[in-house]
Amino acid sequence: MERSRIITMEVRKVAPKALWANVLFLIGFAAAFHFLAEPLDFSFSIPGILYFIIGYVVLIFIHEAFHLIGFILFAKVPFSSLDVGLNLDMGVAYATTTEPIPVKAMKKALLLPFWMTAAIPGLIGFWIGDQVLVLLAAMLAAGAYGDFYMYKALLKEPKSAWVLDDPELPRLHIFDEKPHSKSPDA
Repeated sequence: MERSRIITMEVRKVAPKALWANVLFLIGFAAAFHFLAEPLDFSFSIPGILYFIIGYVVLIFIHEAFHLIGFILFAKVPFSSLDVGLNLDMGVAYATTTEPIPVKAMKKALLLPFWMTAAIPGLIGFWIGDQVLVLLAAMLAAGAYGDFYMYKALLKEPKSAWVLDDPELPRLHIFDEKPHSKSPDA
């Protein structure tokens, strides 16, 4: 089946915007915490620094795991079709499936990590008064910038379309009908 179109996220163009989003979210979440929860406290300690670093790494991996969970829950793909890892050349973690999935399922799988690693931890951080968790949530919200970019692009696609995630690059192959091949280049 011939590919009908490709959605590509150009990392070099998106990365500066994501960095600015990170700065703005950190400032916004810190200000909200200061006014809504308790005054900010910028004391530094080894345990506090380790909590932040380990928390950030763990939440990144959980973010990717929730993409995989989204593929299984919303698209009903087999576990064997899932892949997760790090692309050191691009400096990103990734999660993908080799199975084509409906646009509706891909949109849900793209946003599930935002809710589970940014929105919910942020709310918990405000609730329990955990400044570090709130700041981690801000960084994970900004880290979902690429997911929102792809989601926005998918809004232009018909609901009947199918998506095949590219296994190597941040791009989505869009088909009008479900493709028979698992390779985006087929």
